[in-house]
Amino acid sequence: MASAPSTPGDAPVRVRFCPSPTGNPHVGLVRTALFNWAFARHHRGTLVFRIEDTDAARDSEESYRQLLDSLRWLGLDWDEGPEVGGPHAPYRQSQRTAIYADVARRLKETGHAYDCYCTAEELETRRDAARAAGRPSGYDGHCRALTPEQVAGYQAEGRPAIVRFRMPDRPVTFTDLVRGELTFAPENVPDYGIVRANGAPLYTLVNPVDDALMEITHVLRGEDLLSSTPRQIALYQALIELGVAKGVPRFGHLPYVMGEGNKKLSKRDPGASLNLYRERGFLPEGLLNYLSLLGWSYAADQDVFSTAELVSRFEVADVNANPARFDLKKAEAINADHIRRLEPKAFAEACLPWLRAPYAPWPAESFDEAAWQAVAPYAQTRLTVLSDITANVDFLFLGRPVRDEASWAKAMKDGAADLLRTAAGKLATADWASAEALKEAVLAAGEVHGLKLGKAQAPVRVAVTGRTVGLPLFESLQILGRDRSLSRIDAALAVLTG
Repeated sequence: MASAPSTPGDAPVRVRFCPSPTGNPHVGLVRTALFNWAFARHHRGTLVFRIEDTDAARDSEESYRQLLDSLRWLGLDWDEGPEVGGPHAPYRQSQRTAIYADVARRLKETGHAYDCYCTAEELETRRDAARAAGRPSGYDGHCRALTPEQVAGYQAEGRPAIVRFRMPDRPVTFTDLVRGELTFAPENVPDYGIVRANGAPLYTLVNPVDDALMEITHVLRGEDLLSSTPRQIALYQALIELGVAKGVPRFGHLPYVMGEGNKKLSKRDPGASLNLYRERGFLPEGLLNYLSLLGWSYAADQDVFSTAELVSRFEVADVNANPARFDLKKAEAINADHIRRLEPKAFAEACLPWLRAPYAPWPAESFDEAAWQAVAPYAQTRLTVLSDITANVDFLFLGRPVRDEASWAKAMKDGAADLLRTAAGKLATADWASAEALKEAVLAAGEVHGLKLGKAQAPVRVAVTGRTVGLPLFESLQILGRDRSLSRIDAALAVLTG
C-alpha cells in the first residue's frame, strides 16, 4: 500500500461519510461511501461514519437503521461512528447541538458572524434588483455593520434573526484533489446563514464544525457540494483562530452520476435505490465493483476486480472529473462475473433466500435441498443476478412446470407429439444414473424422425421444464428423476393430442 499523503499537520488520513437519514439509500450515496472507505483502507487511515440528522422534519429512525444495515450488507465497515463509538462521540448531529451553539456564539463574539434581521421578502426584493442590474444576486451584506440603534429597532419590531458567517473580502483558492486549483471570487460567495432564527444550526455550520472536531483530513464528496466549499474553507480558517480546528482538510469533489437522458441520478429515480439491487440479488462485491467504475478505473484492460484489489489501487487523484453514466447492463454483466467467481458452496448458499419464502413461487415443503445442491453447479454460470435462480430451477420444485407460451409455440410444432412418444419410450429404458445415457436416448429418438439433437431435445425440454432455454437438459432430467420427467412428457402429449 502507498504511504499516506500530506495532510494537515501530517496527520494520518481521516475521512468521513456523513449521510442524512432521509429515504432509502441510493447508489450515488453508496459510491461516495465506497470512495471514502477505499481511500481510508488504502492509506491505512480512519473512516468516520457520522449521521447528519438535524432536519427533524425529514429525518427518520427507519432511514437511520437502513443506512447502517446497507453499509453492513455492502461490507463497508467504519472505525468510528454509531454502534462502534470513538473518541469524538456522539456521532449523530442531533446529539451535538450544544457544541454547535457554543461555536456559533464564539464566532459572533469574535466578529466572524453576525445577526441578520432581513426578512424573506426584503431579501427577494434586493435579489430581483441585483439580477435586473446584472449583478450577483446573493446576500448583499445589509446587516454586516448594523449600528446598535438599528439592532434595537429591529428587535423592537420583533424581527427574528438568523446568524450569518462573514466571508472574507478576498478570493478563496484551493486545490481540489479531483479538479485541480479552483478560485472563487468574493462577489460569488456572499455571507451565508449558519443558524436559523429558531436557534437550530444549519448544515453549513455543523458539517465543518464536526469535521474540525473529528480531525478530518480529507473531504471526499459529491460535485453538487462544490459551491459550498469556499464558504466552508473560510469557516475552517475562523475555527483555526478559535482553536476549534487544527487545519483545513483537503477536498475532492466526485463527479455526478448520470441516469437516463443524461440527467443527474436522483434518489427519486426508480433505478437509484440500493434496495432495488439488493432485492434483485446483486452481490455486494459485484455492485461495489461497478460503482467504483463511476468516475474511476482499476486498469485500462480490466473492469472486474475484487474489493481487496480496489483498495490496493484506489487513489482519489485518479478519479475523473467528468460525469459518469450509470449503465445497468454493464452493472449486471459485472455482477454476473462475480457470481461465476463464487466458490460453489458460497453460490449455493447465496441463492437460498430466493429459493424460500417470500420469493419462491412454490410451497416451503416442496423445496428439496438435495435437488438444489445437485443442480446448483449447472445454474451458476447462467445467472446475471441471484433472483434469476427462481426461473431456472422452478421446474424442480413445482408440481408441474410453468408453461411459457412463446416456448411452447416454438417447440411444439407439427411432429412434436411423435417425437415425444418416441423419446418417452427410449427414456423409459435408459440408464437414469447417467446424463450421457439420457442424451443418447433423446438423440436416438431424433434420428427416428430425421432430427438432429437440437431439434429433438426442444420438445422434451419444454415438456419437462416449460421453457426452451434453461439449465443443461440431461442433467436436469436426471435430477428431476425418471418418474416425474416421464409424467411431464405424458402430460405434454395429452395437451398436443387432446
